[in-house]
Amino acid sequence: MPEGDTIHRAARVLHKALAGKQVTRFETVFPQLARIDEDAPLAGRTIERVGAAGKNLLIELSGDLHLHTHMRMNGSWHIYRPGERWRKPRSDMRIVLATEDFVAVAFNVPVAEFHDARSLARQDDLRLIGPDLLGETFDADEAVRRIRARNNEEIADVILNQRVVSGIGNEYKSELLFLRGISPFRKVESVTDEELHELLRVARRVMQMNVNKRNGGRETTGSLDRGQRLYVYARRALPCRKCGTKIEMTKQGRDVRVTFWCPACQLR
Repeated sequence: MPEGDTIHRAARVLHKALAGKQVTRFETVFPQLARIDEDAPLAGRTIERVGAAGKNLLIELSGDLHLHTHMRMNGSWHIYRPGERWRKPRSDMRIVLATEDFVAVAFNVPVAEFHDARSLARQDDLRLIGPDLLGETFDADEAVRRIRARNNEEIADVILNQRVVSGIGNEYKSELLFLRGISPFRKVESVTDEELHELLRVARRVMQMNVNKRNGGRETTGSLDRGQRLYVYARRALPCRKCGTKIEMTKQGRDVRVTFWCPACQLR
């Protein structure tokens, strides 16, 4: 599942390839996007900027047109040279945005919409988003305030809420709580402000490290060995890398998301 670092890395790659270039071709399976293209064609517009906000990716085009996409569980953006073979089948294509030098393809993206500046400012996913852990600046005090406003909820569920703090997905949730020795089942009211600030500091550091990695794959352990990249996520019944206790897994929260943890290192 795409998490904040994946989206920011994709935005960086797309911006490098597309910014300043004119659109030569636009194709989409979404009728609402196709109608906009018919009324105000994208071909000939300049791609001014590609950026990310939490798990949202934004492509800004000349003429006050903004393409907003959200990856949800399975979406992704790829970049290709013209004529290069796609790594996913055409049936998974949702959007094609081509320039003379590169072709950007969105695969399995479930949310895609055009906005002008006014409608973009009203878009709820962006208007209500929490402080972005991978933003140029990060307001940790505001993030703690939003977390603390949910004192009766379990910490694992709260840090997944993009309107509280944006960028953390299910994999990071389990890994970050392990790194700080916090049980995923602790109520927010039992977690101190100091623990919350430290959790956010580590989250920002680890996520920035993964955005800046040259090779693919996410890691939290600092190991270059592909088999040693994660501490607890997807390691049910395997020994904890720190204490040897078997990692446990359960489904948690209203959305029944999978949580992995070490019962010895993350005491309730």
